[in-house]
Amino acid sequence: MKGITDGEFRRAYWHLDFFWGLNGVEHTQAKTGYQFHDETTKPDSASLSGKITGENHPFINHFKFVYDAVGEEGIARQTIPAPAQFYFELVRDSEHVAQTFTIYPEKDELFADIASAYKQVIKDLYAAGCRNLQLDDCTWGALVDDFVLGIISDGSGRTPQEIREELSADFIRLNNSILTELPEDLVVTTHVCRGNFHSTWGCQGGYDAIAETLFGKENVDAYYLEFDTERAGGFEPLKEIKPGKKVVLGLITSKFADLEDKQEVISRIHEAAKYVPLENLYLSTQCGFASTEEGNILTEEDQWKKIKLIQEIVAEVWGDR
Repeated sequence: MKGITDGEFRRAYWHLDFFWGLNGVEHTQAKTGYQFHDETTKPDSASLSGKITGENHPFINHFKFVYDAVGEEGIARQTIPAPAQFYFELVRDSEHVAQTFTIYPEKDELFADIASAYKQVIKDLYAAGCRNLQLDDCTWGALVDDFVLGIISDGSGRTPQEIREELSADFIRLNNSILTELPEDLVVTTHVCRGNFHSTWGCQGGYDAIAETLFGKENVDAYYLEFDTERAGGFEPLKEIKPGKKVVLGLITSKFADLEDKQEVISRIHEAAKYVPLENLYLSTQCGFASTEEGNILTEEDQWKKIKLIQEIVAEVWGDR
C-alpha cells in the first residue's frame, strides 16, 4: 500500500474535529443529530464563537506523526473536510444560521475568512511535508437528494432545484477559493459520498444534477466517488470530468463484510471507462471503514479482506502501474 493516513483514529467524527480545531469555532450541541436512513447520530456540532482563523491547528501534529512513521516507504496523506462542508455545518439549522451571521453579517466576509483559515492549514501541512491532501465532502451527496433539499427548504417556498443551484454556487466558490496559488507538487483530491455512519446512509441520488458543477468546475486533481449501490446512479455523469483528471471508483462497499463479485466489479470498471479513460480510473471502497468513532458493522479481518479484493482486481485490470 502506497498512500497512508492515520486512519482518523484521533477523531470522533471525520469532519467536526477539524472544525473544532479552527480558531473561532466551538464544540456545541445541535437540536438533533444527523439523520441517517435508520439511525440518528449524536447531536455534536460546531458553531462560531468569533472570527475564523487557521493558526496552530492540531491536525498538523497528527500529520507529522504519520509522516515520521511512513518515511520513504509510501505517501503520507492527510484528509480534511472540504470548506463547503464547514459552511454547511454553520447553516445546518435556524440556530446555526443566526449565530453564524451574528459573527459575520456579510456572507462574503465569512467565505473570505473560511478560505484564509483553510489556506493557513494547508500551508502548515505542506511545511510539515504533506504532498497529498484529500477534501472530504458530503455536501454534493446531499444536493442530489430532493428529499434532503426539501428539509433544507423548511417551508421557505423554494424548490429543491432552486436550493440546489444556490448551494452549488456557494460550495464550488468556497472549495475553489482554497485551490489557488498552491505548490505545484501538492496533489489535492476530493471524496464525495452520501453518508457513512454505522453501516447506514444519509442521502440518495445520482451525480447528474451536480455533475456539470462538481466535475466540470472544481479545481481538484482527482475525485473519489461513491458507486457501490444503485443510490449513486450510473456512470454517465462522468462525461463531465475534465480531460486528464483522475477518478477513483468506489465500487466496493465499506459498510458490510460481504465480498463483491470480482467479475462484476471488473465489468463495471470497463463500463465507467466509456466516459473516463481506463488509465485515469482507479478502485477503492466508496468511503472509509469508519467515518465516526461508532465504526461500521464489520471486523478488522473483514476490512483487510476488502482491501485484498481491491488489490486483486487492480492487478487484473491494470497490472503493475
